[in-house]
Amino acid sequence: MIGTTARTLALALLLAGPAAAEQERDRDMTRITVTVGDTVLDARLEDSPPARDFASMLPLDLVLEDYHGTEKVADLGRQLDNRGAPRAYAPKAGDITQYRPWSNLAIFYRDFSSSAGLLKLGRFDGPIDALLGDGPLRVRIALAD
Repeated sequence: MIGTTARTLALALLLAGPAAAEQERDRDMTRITVTVGDTVLDARLEDSPPARDFASMLPLDLVLEDYHGTEKVADLGRQLDNRGAPRAYAPKAGDITQYRPWSNLAIFYRDFSSSAGLLKLGRFDGPIDALLGDGPLRVRIALAD
């Protein structure tokens, strides 16, 4: 009987482990909002030097322009701290990044190939349809309440 209970407990801990680790990681992420007109999009910044540096700049009012049919970009005015960041990164749709060589914020709405100098800052929690409009988009990026 004890062997069965121990195996059941071990299995429960094993199954809860990844979920518990994900919850802990989510708790360490900084929540932000990206407001486009009347639409508020929720996102989270990673717990990394570049993401913390970006968070220190918030709130920001930016004009996003389409770039290459893949991403929306705006100049941040400076490079973010890249300590500990990989040399290259392959962004996915919904990722919030900085392309260091140009010091711009890049929000990807399509997956893209690995690019040197690209820093992942965070990711949107859901759909980003409000960012897909034509022409320049005025956005406000702020820390969430």
